[in-house]
Amino acid sequence: MSETGEGGSEFKPPAIDPWKGFRGVMAGTLVLEAIVVLLALPVVSTVGGGLGWFSTLYLVGMAVAFILAAGMQGRPQAMQINLALQVFVLLGGFIHLSIAIVGVVFLAVWIYLLYLRRDITRRIERGMLRGQRD
Repeated sequence: MSETGEGGSEFKPPAIDPWKGFRGVMAGTLVLEAIVVLLALPVVSTVGGGLGWFSTLYLVGMAVAFILAAGMQGRPQAMQINLALQVFVLLGGFIHLSIAIVGVVFLAVWIYLLYLRRDITRRIERGMLRGQRD
């Protein structure tokens, strides 16, 4: 039982959902980012001149948002949510430069994940995944 791809070639649908692992990678990245943001609290407290109520609320709020977003990776708009959260991390540079640096590092990770998502999509369309071959 095979389906016809856009290019007219015959291929089987993947036997194992390739997006399941990718969703796990995205969720794991968000949890890691939450941990890194929380680890920035002592840095901002010591080097940044102390924690105010706004900076504490902002950093803890971002960490909570990352954890909540990690549970939403099965939704179609998950990548848009993830990238929107990166904007808030970059805006954290107003609190302390170290937060902006964390944002730049994780933005690079998310750009790479966008590349991987595009690559997986192309491989599925061409029938090149391991579960699609005979």
